Amino acid sequence: MPPPAKLAVLIDADNTQPTLTEALLAEIAKYGVASVKRIYGDWTLPNLRGWKEALAEHAIQPIQQFRYTVGKNATDSAMIIDAMDLLYTERFDGFCLVSSDSDFTRLASRVREAGLTVYGFGERKTPQALVSACDKFIYLDVLREAPDDEVAPSRGKDAASLKRDAKLVRLFRDALDATGDEDGWAGLGAIGSQISNQAPDFDPRNYGYRKLSELVIALDLFEIDERRLGDGKSKAIFLRRRKDRSG
Repeated sequence: MPPPAKLAVLIDADNTQPTLTEALLAEIAKYGVASVKRIYGDWTLPNLRGWKEALAEHAIQPIQQFRYTVGKNATDSAMIIDAMDLLYTERFDGFCLVSSDSDFTRLASRVREAGLTVYGFGERKTPQALVSACDKFIYLDVLREAPDDEVAPSRGKDAASLKRDAKLVRLFRDALDATGDEDGWAGLGAIGSQISNQAPDFDPRNYGYRKLSELVIALDLFEIDERRLGDGKSKAIFLRRRKDRSG
């Protein structure tokens, strides 16, 4: 088994809430180990005082950046400079950029050009340019709404609402066409990977479902077949377009 990816986590304090820190780091842990955790802001200002407890609890290093000029975001510049310094060390497999600010679009693109994975985290207001510059983008509200009980049933959109989402339907159909075999069947894992390549911000949780399998069942557009894999123990879900109905 390969070692977990080493990640540099850089947080824009002005664009993130301290109440999300635990959920944010838990999400990041799915993708690797946060070897560096830094957060940037002007810590002399009262609006950042709420971060004090979260930083101590989660060992996040605060980086002070004074606002030398009103209307200019010196925090962004400091975060970008640090990111490039860390990139040049060649010690990391990926970066987690936590901000909704479009100023980080070029940074995300540059890190990806170097062959590293970029995970973005931000609010729904995040410009599409930044979302598209990341390998994967997670909206912070899905972390805020995550249920405490992992076995609790998902409370997602119903089939009618999902089918009205033209982008969602197109993503599934295009991914199925790209990964399907001669009979039109494709593994759900391959479909999920194809969708993520097309839309970095795709996440079943955006629609109220914890898992991709729950979302595709709720969407109710495809034939679904659960198959046992070669080891006889594991199962995988396969799907294809329905032949007996349109849509």
